[in-house]
Order: sequence, then structure tokens, then C-alpha cells
Amino acid sequence: MSSAILNRQPLGFPWVTLDPSLFCVHHDRYPAGNGSLGPGASLAGREIGNDFAGKDGWRTHHGTEVPGFPSHPHRGFETVTIVRKGLIDHADSLGAVARFGYGDVPWLTAGKGIVPFEMFPLLEVDRANPLELFQIWLNLPAASKMAEPHSTMFWSEDIPTQVEIDADGRTTHISAIAGGLAHVNAPLPPPPDSWAVRSEADVAIWTLPAAAGIDTKRSLYFFKGASIVVDGETLESHMALELRGTANVEFVNGDVESEFLLMQEKPIGEALAQHGPFVMNTRQELQQAFADYQRTHFDGWPWPDDGPVHREASRDRFARHVDGQVDTRSAPLATLVDRRPARVSECNGQRASKSLDFDALCTAAPESLPTARKPVTKPKNIRRQTSCVFAYGAGRPLHRHACREAAP
Repeated sequence: MSSAILNRQPLGFPWVTLDPSLFCVHHDRYPAGNGSLGPGASLAGREIGNDFAGKDGWRTHHGTEVPGFPSHPHRGFETVTIVRKGLIDHADSLGAVARFGYGDVPWLTAGKGIVPFEMFPLLEVDRANPLELFQIWLNLPAASKMAEPHSTMFWSEDIPTQVEIDADGRTTHISAIAGGLAHVNAPLPPPPDSWAVRSEADVAIWTLPAAAGIDTKRSLYFFKGASIVVDGETLESHMALELRGTANVEFVNGDVESEFLLMQEKPIGEALAQHGPFVMNTRQELQQAFADYQRTHFDGWPWPDDGPVHREASRDRFARHVDGQVDTRSAPLATLVDRRPARVSECNGQRASKSLDFDALCTAAPESLPTARKPVTKPKNIRRQTSCVFAYGAGRPLHRHACREAAP
């Protein structure tokens, strides 16, 4: 009988994926913060603004003070961001704004174009700031490349999960981000133009486990643990495995806890033209994407700087959607133990008048949440100079990010 393992590769950065997945990364463990939401460790030896080397086990990416990804364009694909530990601050050109983490999963369809940012605020100053997340890029079929952008938030409390206990009392925890799984409640609905909406696409994203379709591809990422046995074969290093979709595969763990990400989907099977965050079908469409972004900045950027992290100390989560609806979720209890509100650091000569009040933040009225300004289209190759304060409530200044010139 042939092996269920069709291919294997060591895990790198990014992880290797199969059509329609384009990209998958597994992010960082940060040191203690410096009190201004950036890393307290030395930045010597890093290429600030383009730090991807992984020195000391973490990266600042395109951030200059706070790690993360200031405003950048997307077109023609989707992002699924599974945040297992830590918090992420988000805003986008549609006017949505959020802080999420602790198991939350935002699913963003870029469609015809959107400009998001994701910054990684390091709130803890007396301990490390672990940030564990997967970001998966999913291609869109040609018919959906120019769909309206759409964002969906899967709060961790709402994601279907299952705990299996074997005869020896060992447990397996399964979270189903997309795709049905036996004994697990139906998954939350993906965005309306997603490839995952189509039943024949057979899309599934599980943080552990026969596919419904004979053409379905499966990728298993073994990223934590010492060893596992997959279909009778022992693996003693972290691997990306392509599995036979029609096979029932048995996993046997080694002596220590292991963790996996399992993705499956039927390939879209269309021509692919990609340059960075633009994913189209032809070179002509790719050139049009660049031209549209240079001309319109995808309908403008409504925020006063490129990476306005939320400068308060709250570990609570929230999302204000494009339609104005506000969702708020409390932080897990374990993250609030021995915590006291911290003063906001000075910005443009302004200072918060008092320490932040966690109770007030938990019950904040929608009008106290960050508000997008009227969109302003950025002309081609014009540097935006700004020193304004992005306020979270009265007297609570946020991070000022250095302005960058538009991409050519």
C-alpha cells in the first residue's frame, strides 16, 4: 500500500503551501517591552524597517518602533490570521479598526483592493511578549478577484473546538477555523466571496485533523514537539507534509506535547500572476493593480499615520466594523492577573491626564473608540508628512509612525 505522505520539506520562513494557498508564516516571540509598545531589547544589527532575519528569534518586520506591518496594499486574495497568543492592532482603508488576539481569527477578503495595517504592541514590560500567529494567504478565483473587500472576525469564543481523550487519558485539542469535522460544531461562515464559500472547494483549516473530494490537497505542518508517527513513518524534525487527500491517516505523538496546523482545499487551477501583495491571473491585471494603487491608493487611507497602534494598556479586544457596529470582548482572565493601568507616554507634547481605567475601557461607548478621518487620496509618489495624534478617547495619544514614500 502506498504511503499517505506524498511530499515533505523542512519548515522554513515562509512555509511552503499548495494551490490555492499562497503563503503561510508562523510568527514571533518578542522580548519585554520598552514601555512605548516597542521591544526593550537592543535593535543593533537589525535592518529597521525591513527586519526579517530573525535575529534572537524575533523580527520587527516593517515596523520602526513597534513591530509589525504599517499600511500596505492587498488585491486579489484573502488573509486568514490565526492569533494563538498575544495581541494585534489593526485598521484598514475601509475605516475598520480592531485589537484582537488570544485565539481570534480575522478573515479578510482583499478583492479589488484594500490597505490594512497590522502592528504588534508589546504591552508587557516585565516579561516576554509571546506573539504566536499563523497568517495564511488564500488565492481568489478570477471571478472574485475584483469583489468588494470584506472583513469577518471569528472571536475565539465562537470558534468550534473539540477535545478528544484517549484510553490513557491523553488529550487532543482541535479547533476548526474552516471546514466541517466529525463531532465538531459547524464552522463559522467565511466571507461571501471567499473560495471557501463554495462547497466543492473543500476548504478546511484545522489546528489538527478523508477529504470529501478526490482532488483535494492536504498540507500538515508539524511545528512543535519532538517526534510524531504519520502513517507508520516516524518524523523527528519539524516538517511540512503533503498528504494524500483520500487517505485516512493515523497520527501517533511522541513523548512530549506536539502541535500541528492542517490545511486542505481543492486547487483553483487557474493561471497565477503575483508580485508581493498583488495576486492576479495575468501580467496585465498585475500592472493594472499597481496603476490603480498609485492612482487611488485603493480609495484612500483614512488614518493619520501608517501604523497607528492603540496606545492604551488594555488587554481587552474590540472590533469596529465598516458599518459602525462595535464588538468588544474581554481579555482572558490569566492575562489580567497582577496588572495595573499604565500611564500613556508623551506624544506631540500631550499626555494622558490620568491612568487608564480598565473598567472604563471594557464598557467604552462606541464614540470613544478610534474614528477614521475622511479618506484622502494620496497622490503618486508624494510623501505624507504628519505629526498629528491619533486619539483613543480624550487625551490618549497613539503611536506616531514615521511616514514612508509610496511604493513605485
